[in-house]
Amino acid sequence: MFKVLVAEDEKNIRRLIAGYLKNENYSVVEAENGADAFDKFGSEFFDIIITDIMMPKLSGSELCARIRKDNKDIPIIILTAKGALDDKKEGFLSGADDYIVKPFEPDELILRVQALLRRSKNAAEKIIKINDVTINYENLTVSSGDAVIEMPKKEFQLMFKLISTPDRIFTRMQLMDEIWGYDSESDDRTVDVHIKRVREKLAAVDDFEIVTVRGLGYKGVIKK
Repeated sequence: MFKVLVAEDEKNIRRLIAGYLKNENYSVVEAENGADAFDKFGSEFFDIIITDIMMPKLSGSELCARIRKDNKDIPIIILTAKGALDDKKEGFLSGADDYIVKPFEPDELILRVQALLRRSKNAAEKIIKINDVTINYENLTVSSGDAVIEMPKKEFQLMFKLISTPDRIFTRMQLMDEIWGYDSESDDRTVDVHIKRVREKLAAVDDFEIVTVRGLGYKGVIKK
């Protein structure tokens, strides 16, 4: 089931959108303003985001820009009553993938959501199974036997990137750009710190490992 974050300060419209999506079997989390949406984005996994532009505390455009610093791939639809070309341009430049002007037909919204999910790599299965180990992107967990290891978002994303593309070497800079974003003020030592934490948390898991490639970076290795 795909999970959608809906950010809209007008309660009735937000509930209406959520109802449309739930009728199509989407899981929906509601946010009443941009700041609330950004907080929820930082603590939960979502497949797609639908956001109004004119919101208190943090506008839809500002929300898009902040999300894009953290995640370059998640689909974002801007929903607004502002239909001028300059408004659309602002939305797209901030990182939105699509733009729907209010009022809109529910079927149009659902079709656009489906189209973006098809084009997005987030439409792919976010579960990796290696022998008895299950790596679940939606829950940010690694399960091995009866043990369930919960991980912070950045640590999990880093581990998932390496294990989902085993034996491929990533430089620290590549990992920084992918996980933290091009505009991050952190340096590549941040990657080393997070790799160390991941290894400590997964010390009891023997089915895969993250290997240091001296002078280059890191790679994920699936043990035979």
